[in-house]
Amino acid sequence: MNDQLLPAIRTRRLRYNFACSLDGFIADADGGYGWIVDDKGIDFDGLFSQFDTFVMGRKTWEVMQAQGEANPLRGRRVIVASRTLSEGGEATIVRDGIEAAVAALKAEDSDRDIWLFGGGELAAALFAAGLVDRVEPAVMPVLLTRGIPMLPAGGPIELMLVSADSRPSGIQLLVYDVVR
Repeated sequence: MNDQLLPAIRTRRLRYNFACSLDGFIADADGGYGWIVDDKGIDFDGLFSQFDTFVMGRKTWEVMQAQGEANPLRGRRVIVASRTLSEGGEATIVRDGIEAAVAALKAEDSDRDIWLFGGGELAAALFAAGLVDRVEPAVMPVLLTRGIPMLPAGGPIELMLVSADSRPSGIQLLVYDVVR
């Protein structure tokens, strides 16, 4: 059969999309994010529409839950990696085997991707398992000098630049594919 007649099969990607300071922190030393620059020109509705599943660690989930009605994840499919949460409310809690759970999510038939929403330690585990496909930092024009890193110390991860967008606010929207 002619391969050109077969429909292209698109694999769901796990995309680590996050805001970070120029020096690589996703939160300040107290876990706060008040330093993130507000840019009204970023289309968050368009961004969120690219995803049907959101994966995060417990701390990120707790920050989102604290937003109450303003939580942009309300009503969405959320998977939380946590050994300590007893109940997730709207979220599905995965106590052990988050790598297998994410691999199963990636194998689902969907035209939308999975957002690795937060947690540097969770991201490191999913990188180590070879599950992260894309890294999408929104780099803020801020130096924190200390805080929670986007990834804990570890080995190098090779990336290939896909796109870069410099916003008038000073935010750099970067997209990299993970090189396998």
